[in-house]
Amino acid sequence: MTNHNLRRVQNIHRQILSVTREDREKLNGHKGKVIWFTGLSGSGKSTLANALELELHAKNYRTYILDGDNLRHGLSRDLGFTDIDRAENIRRIAEVAKLMMDAGLTVLTAFISPFRRERQMAKELIGNDRFVEVYVSTTLEVCEKRDVKGLYKKARAGQLLNFSGVGSPYEVPVEATLEIDTAHINLNLALELLLDIIK
Repeated sequence: MTNHNLRRVQNIHRQILSVTREDREKLNGHKGKVIWFTGLSGSGKSTLANALELELHAKNYRTYILDGDNLRHGLSRDLGFTDIDRAENIRRIAEVAKLMMDAGLTVLTAFISPFRRERQMAKELIGNDRFVEVYVSTTLEVCEKRDVKGLYKKARAGQLLNFSGVGSPYEVPVEATLEIDTAHINLNLALELLLDIIK
């Protein structure tokens, strides 16, 4: 039997922490940042994030990759692929990325994140000076030819609903920090461009 509702918004308060983000960044030797890769499935987001993490790790950066497929196995396994669920997935990722950035890490996220509204929410939460949006602009045609996971084939056959680029829209970023088309820019050049932005 429920006697009253738990009014969470009124009954929670921020705990002041003694060790600050600046303290952690000093220990790490670099500032915390979020590199937010967005683009269609098969565009090269995860490949770029992984290659960039290897480069940063070699330069003694403290890093972590938040990858769309990996987080669907845990943090977001209760979510589907409706527009509402996708928005909630991105909200969760943004909150986790912010916490990791506050720990002084360079966080790389690789998500389709198809809607501008959610990407803007992530940017505002994390902060303009800490958020780097990388639009992996590889075309639908190229991504569909790659079809590394067989998802486009399923979507075209009607077996996969709400798939970005086929059954659900992908909203192209208006002001991405960097745009990379993996069909025309090789990995080495892409890494140079990414490292320049992080430095």
